[in-house]
Amino acid sequence: MEWEETLIYDNALREEKDVQDWVEEGAIKRSFSGGLILENALSEKLGDYAHWTFWIPQEFPSDIKIEWKFKPLREPGLCMVFFAAKGKNNQSIFSEALQRRTGYYPQYHHGDLNAYHLSYFRHKYETERAFRTCNLRKSYGFHFAAQGADPLPPVEDALEFYKVKLIKFQNRITFYINDLKLLDWIDEGKNGKPLNSGMVGFRQMAPMKAIYKDLKIYALKKKDG
Repeated sequence: MEWEETLIYDNALREEKDVQDWVEEGAIKRSFSGGLILENALSEKLGDYAHWTFWIPQEFPSDIKIEWKFKPLREPGLCMVFFAAKGKNNQSIFSEALQRRTGYYPQYHHGDLNAYHLSYFRHKYETERAFRTCNLRKSYGFHFAAQGADPLPPVEDALEFYKVKLIKFQNRITFYINDLKLLDWIDEGKNGKPLNSGMVGFRQMAPMKAIYKDLKIYALKKKDG
């Protein structure tokens, strides 16, 4: 299906002012050198409590295309993107009525949120590194939705930035890296109605270190006729 695109968010991610209004959940160490470098600021000994989520403080429409450039710098670790995120009663994820989140993963899939979440660099555990996939899930709950192969190499072989593209149009979600389609899934409402508008956020599992740049988000509209 063809659509019209309108750029609604454009962030180079090159300096502190670019993310000064983003919402940090958990402790993030960030720096800038040709892009936004993100890693955890807490000791890895804290395990699942050392991870974090970083939200764009803006609600996006239901039909969107998200693009960014990504390069892994240190592993093991995992990188994930949340989208269509809202509170359990359709309120903002920043509503004071919701429980406070600190980056601990169960707060995101069995807390007060509904969201899609896609893990696209799954190099945290030995089993993930042995057979590399991208996994799409839907919450509330930890519902497995779809899986695709992960072409991203380990850090020592990552010689360039990779172009990541995620499209949510109506109830269909597609995911690409360097324009290679990896995942294509239609939400038929098996675990609740398809999710619509909401927030976008990025997540890393410690001790992952990665660099991001050139984030763009487009609103999509079905072409007339």
